Amino acid sequence: MLPSASLVAASIPSPPISSFTFGGEWTIGSFTLGPFTIHFYALCILAGIIVATIMTNTRLTRRGAEPWVVIDVGLPAVILALVGARAFHVLTHWDFYFSAGRAWWNPFVENAVWNIWDGGIAIFGALLGGALGAWIGCRWTGIRFSAFADALAPGLLLAQALGRFGNWFNQELFGLPTDLPWGLEIDADNAAIPAGLPADTLFHPTFLYEVLWNGAGVIVLLALSRRVGMQWGRLFAVYLIWYGAGRVVWESIRIDPSEIFFGLRTNVWAALVAVALGVVVLAVQSRHTGLEPSVYVPGRQRSDQNALASHDSPDDFVDISEPPSSEISPSAAATSTAAAK
Repeated sequence: MLPSASLVAASIPSPPISSFTFGGEWTIGSFTLGPFTIHFYALCILAGIIVATIMTNTRLTRRGAEPWVVIDVGLPAVILALVGARAFHVLTHWDFYFSAGRAWWNPFVENAVWNIWDGGIAIFGALLGGALGAWIGCRWTGIRFSAFADALAPGLLLAQALGRFGNWFNQELFGLPTDLPWGLEIDADNAAIPAGLPADTLFHPTFLYEVLWNGAGVIVLLALSRRVGMQWGRLFAVYLIWYGAGRVVWESIRIDPSEIFFGLRTNVWAALVAVALGVVVLAVQSRHTGLEPSVYVPGRQRSDQNALASHDSPDDFVDISEPPSSEISPSAAATSTAAAK
């Protein structure tokens, strides 16, 4: 069914440009900053990383972690997340990279430089690589992996929502054609549009669906954290279930190329695995009935963990009375001299 003129008028437009150059030349996908080319998609991901870092730091320090220890944990997590994201995308788009006479090294190098712009990245690979990197960072810093995962969950979901705006700028990863009022406008010359569709066809804005779903999930996770106090990795398990359930739906209506196994896209299978893993973690960690004793593993507490926190502790005493006067009265001096004899 073709969209009517009234539906087109109410549809969601794609950005007319997704980049610019400071010299005034408008381009698609990036802008130049001196010798560097900056892509709006990368800026969306960077914004998500910053927001997730700040939120996780706040949640960890409230539970007693050293301020900004999240940087030490997050550094290997971000690096391995990027590696995992690229590797997962290549492996799940095997025909695109390794067929039609393309060289086996094409996904990785071209003219002796990294060829990461040929294709894309995958969030599920980022989750796998990031989890490994976070585990390494937690071993390094002494932070409980479960405590870090729970602190990260709301910020990670918000970061994923912000990152999806990059798909909007790039006019990519949209869904099936639709005549709904909120259909997404895509440029007619977009190579991802299936052949034979009219130029004014609208598409499901899957980026927006995921933004709204993830935003709602952030609210749910924060509410569970404050009212129920979910710890021991259970909050992250809820994240896996929430995010995975949403991705099953969005992936099912996307039209970008993907490997198909047993009738389902690879990312649908990955989303189902995320849901199953979340359920398993909830079941296994249900044996913990109380709260975690510390965000640190035993023996790895902060170096200032026993520092004076207040005057209420019976183990700490600080004399906060007024210091004695430098002038001593004659009677006091006589008394002191007699006592000394």
